[in-house]
Amino acid sequence: MYDLTNAPETDPTPIYRHRDALYASDMLIVALKGLDLFSFLARQPQSVETICKHFQIFRRPTDVMTTLLVASGWLQRRGESLEVTRQAREYLVQDSPWFIGPYFPPVADRPIALDLLQCLKTDQPAKFNSRKDHEDWHRAMESETFAKEFTAMMDCRGVLLAQALAKSLPLTGRRRLLDVGGGSGIFACTICAHQDQLMATVFEKSPVDQIAAAAIADRGYQQRVQTIVGDMFLDQWPEGHDLHLLSNVVHDWDEADVWKLLKKSAESLTAGGLLVVHDTFLNADKTGPLHVAEYSVLLMHVTQGRCYSDAEITEIAREAGFDFVRQVPSAATRSGLIFSANGR
Repeated sequence: MYDLTNAPETDPTPIYRHRDALYASDMLIVALKGLDLFSFLARQPQSVETICKHFQIFRRPTDVMTTLLVASGWLQRRGESLEVTRQAREYLVQDSPWFIGPYFPPVADRPIALDLLQCLKTDQPAKFNSRKDHEDWHRAMESETFAKEFTAMMDCRGVLLAQALAKSLPLTGRRRLLDVGGGSGIFACTICAHQDQLMATVFEKSPVDQIAAAAIADRGYQQRVQTIVGDMFLDQWPEGHDLHLLSNVVHDWDEADVWKLLKKSAESLTAGGLLVVHDTFLNADKTGPLHVAEYSVLLMHVTQGRCYSDAEITEIAREAGFDFVRQVPSAATRSGLIFSANGR
């Protein structure tokens, strides 16, 4: 098994961006051909709430769609309102002589676009990768076959991201890490590889806990990284940890569920403990970055969540009982937001 402290020589960020942006073009097709959103906004700027009411669609997926269109340069924010840019008015509005809508395929020809339109109308995730023989991602993870496939996907990403995060975290004096929803345990193992004093626990649902235990043993970290089975929403979190990690977790859930997770963290951290939320974040005014807005479409398709801005997560953390400490870089445009629990 390879050394978890051995970093690659090249930067894979451009490759990551291709993968993360897979569904962004289908979201444009939905806005252009499924809703004719640009023509609607060309008549008068509108708020997200008004857009939702007019098209009878839900706020979360609408927020994802409009954030993508702002980051792409086709919509712009004016306070709470969204208006079309000059480029969108010339090329994406039906009554323009330069309208290029016919150049794009209809929504019906694109399975992902069809599912995205349905997500807008129901606020429910689609089946993973639009596979007709699967449940949505949350239910599919209860199947051992799918759980192994998905956990392997996240593991290969974590090999890079975990090492970069481990090198950025202020871990001096930390003793026990709780990796909540930790998948294969790649983050727990890698952070332990960089911190000899650290022990770790991966807290996961069945059957992922068993997949994680096998992967941890294969890497030779079974003496330092244990697994505990449990539901991070329903069950009490394991206590006695002075460092909590939520890596690529909050983007799977809506705001109310994110608050529940952060509240559980605040309640179970030891005194002086830290929470690290590791993810890829939009900027505070949600005008970009484009690659994060693109990734948010993929997440909206398959989960109950989306990409959040760093300001949104910081505010939810404050409401859950945390103070912001700092933001540290990871890799491939990811980063970690570090929080300390109030009064602990």
